[in-house]
Amino acid sequence: MNPDTPSDDELLLRLPLHPEAMGPLFERHSGAVHRFLSRRVGAQAAEDLLAEVFVAAVSARVRVRPHASGSALPWLYGIARNVIRAHLRSRPRPAGWPVDDDIDWAAVDERIDALGRRDELRRVLAVLTADEREVLLLVAWNGLTPAESAALLGITAEAARSRLARARRRAQHTLDTAAVIAD
Repeated sequence: MNPDTPSDDELLLRLPLHPEAMGPLFERHSGAVHRFLSRRVGAQAAEDLLAEVFVAAVSARVRVRPHASGSALPWLYGIARNVIRAHLRSRPRPAGWPVDDDIDWAAVDERIDALGRRDELRRVLAVLTADEREVLLLVAWNGLTPAESAALLGITAEAARSRLARARRRAQHTLDTAAVIAD
């Protein structure tokens, strides 16, 4: 980063009084936020929701606090998560799918490269609690650290690491069980 370019922390500190500081944050992080949205609601809906995330961020700028990581992404992902929930609540749920405000299963299906593993992934995600699934997806799909995920979710870093470990164990057990049954 250019020494004259403000860091995320500096931009977040400016935001309450200077909403124009959102511009550099948008330029820096809109791609990552779009990918976060796309993985949950599909590419088409993500286009519309991306604008909603940054509009909500401008509205929430007076409450923002820099994150220990130095990145604005945990804050933006938290806002995106709320926008996704509102979006998914407004849509009818597909018949037979688990009640879940955090995952658009159709978007998950679109994301999977190996269609033959779709059912396997769905089984793994379905056995996890919503809390476990959320931390696992934030770490695996979004590349957040457990500490960043914890900040986004409003839990301790220890709780996030614990949920992640439980999710990984349960996912592995589900995969192992399926492999034994297939043999």
